[in-house]
Amino acid sequence: MLSFAQTTDQSCLNRWITSVDWNVEELNEERLKFHQEDPTTRYSEYGTIALDDVLIDHEGQFIEDVGWMWDHAEKRSVIAHNYLIANYICASGKHYPLEFRRFIKEEDCKERQISFKDHTELFIELIDWVVAKKIPGDFVFDSYYTNARPLNHINSLDRAYVGDLKFNSWVDFQGKQMHVIEIAESIQPENRKTIEWNGKKQWYFTKSCHIPNIDHKVRILILWKRKNDKDPVKILVTNRIKWEVRRIQSAYKKRWSGTETFHRDGKQYLGMGECQLRSGQSQTRHMYLVILAHSLLVSILKKNHPYEWAKITLNTIGEACRFVLKETLGKTISWVIEEITEKHKKKDDVMTTLGLVSM
Repeated sequence: MLSFAQTTDQSCLNRWITSVDWNVEELNEERLKFHQEDPTTRYSEYGTIALDDVLIDHEGQFIEDVGWMWDHAEKRSVIAHNYLIANYICASGKHYPLEFRRFIKEEDCKERQISFKDHTELFIELIDWVVAKKIPGDFVFDSYYTNARPLNHINSLDRAYVGDLKFNSWVDFQGKQMHVIEIAESIQPENRKTIEWNGKKQWYFTKSCHIPNIDHKVRILILWKRKNDKDPVKILVTNRIKWEVRRIQSAYKKRWSGTETFHRDGKQYLGMGECQLRSGQSQTRHMYLVILAHSLLVSILKKNHPYEWAKITLNTIGEACRFVLKETLGKTISWVIEEITEKHKKKDDVMTTLGLVSM
């Protein structure tokens, strides 16, 4: 059965986002509770919390908190919001956002007389939010956040992390301080061990050591694509010095699925950057609604018994969106036929109900 709001005015949707009294925190809390009802999306000790930021382009320069940001992927400045998002990757492979923070430039904070929070402070704020909610799992993140303050903070909370270590980071190694890339270059091929992942081999060297300004012992993991390569492809660091190499590598590999895929799906399919309303509250509400739509789609993925309307097991957000579109279109066509042939409605009235002509 289909129901249509009897209005074609876009401002009704805008008013609901901007003026109607509803609480985003309560909505998000209910969404996360919904995920705990499904074993494939429930929190577990084997889960991973991946944190990363994303730029969301906008056309207008007068949207609150928007500004010129450097897009590393595009190698250019764009007008955008900068969001830091904490994502949960389940043992099943499913993933969904937990919470987010929007970065506000320092000059805008001064103008609005609010406290400025840099990316590190927002990162720590999200870490504390996850811990306060007692959400289990290991934290993973890229090199931007792999520095002393975040690492010390996570370790003080007795939580595990795996970070991407910058090649120019200083490390105490064999009695002297060296850049970690110098350590990598000093490891001869015969001293590198092999590990196989999904049928592909990599070579590694691992060592427990200390890093200046980090108040706990860490373990570094240097990875090469080929045995005789001079430069490594990745250098990871963790505070769990007893972890096996495979566990360190496995935790970090989940970062991509938990962050990059949501960023892509949110932009391509869920309208993450399409809200042009000016107020910060409207942008925040829009983001929570995008996340809600993502969660609802995640809930129907990889079901052993596909929904009747889908006919097949859906594996990606893109597939789910296409099948939802087909189902909606099919039901809409059936409704139109029924309205005209059985209820004898006028074509113009049906078109108006669908919002295809003005009232």
